[in-house]
Amino acid sequence: MASLAYLFGVRRVRRRGEAWPLRRSIGFFVLGLLPYAVIELGFLGVYSGQLRWAFSTRIALLIFAVPAGIAAGRPLDLVPSPVRERLLASRVTRVFGNAMVATVVIAAVFCLFLTPVAGILRVDAVVEASLGVVVPLVGLAMVLPMMALGAVHTGTFIAIEFLLAFVELLIDSVPGLLMRLNDSVLDLIPDAAQAVSWWPSTLHDQHLAGDMIWFIAEFADVPILVILMIRWMRSDRVEAKGFDDLTDEEYDRMTRAHLRGER
Repeated sequence: MASLAYLFGVRRVRRRGEAWPLRRSIGFFVLGLLPYAVIELGFLGVYSGQLRWAFSTRIALLIFAVPAGIAAGRPLDLVPSPVRERLLASRVTRVFGNAMVATVVIAAVFCLFLTPVAGILRVDAVVEASLGVVVPLVGLAMVLPMMALGAVHTGTFIAIEFLLAFVELLIDSVPGLLMRLNDSVLDLIPDAAQAVSWWPSTLHDQHLAGDMIWFIAEFADVPILVILMIRWMRSDRVEAKGFDDLTDEEYDRMTRAHLRGER
């Protein structure tokens, strides 16, 4: 469905006589949907219900890597302008489209691996399968607005987001470290970890899960920092152009108003 919707959007844009770069389509399919298919249909998807490290790696990639790859295809640019503007102007989009909320959401998701909830989500076949849809949507709800709202947020707001993204680098590592260093099974699921000869022991399985969460979280934060840097640069250019367009009289009035504490 996502492929068909994207191709339909590209066709509609080109029918209007507008250019659509091929690199965006390649990004959407090669960096977004292809990794999603590999994750869900490959080893991680098959053994997600049995192995803790496969489950945690799958969730981390679905919330980080897949949304970032899909966002590279700029799917929001294919949405009709009136609909896109209303979507970006909505309160929900503005809330989720900043690094402040992303930091809290990602930390909350990873902290679930430290509780028995992770075991329940993993062993319940229906819930475990539904995560393959829900988790990428959560990631997209944060990444897509973050890329599109650069012209809406001020430079100061983006600077705060940038600083919080650095804080997220530290916060995201905590759950993985705790899983790696803990010598008790945190999800309380005494599964038969030796059902296959090459499977790790239950505790080693948890340690591997912690290692993967730690690595993926730290590595995946880099694209977010890049996105925020690009937004910061664009916002700075827009604000600088706004000042350049002012006449000397308008600039003097604005300066005097600022010194008086007026907006």
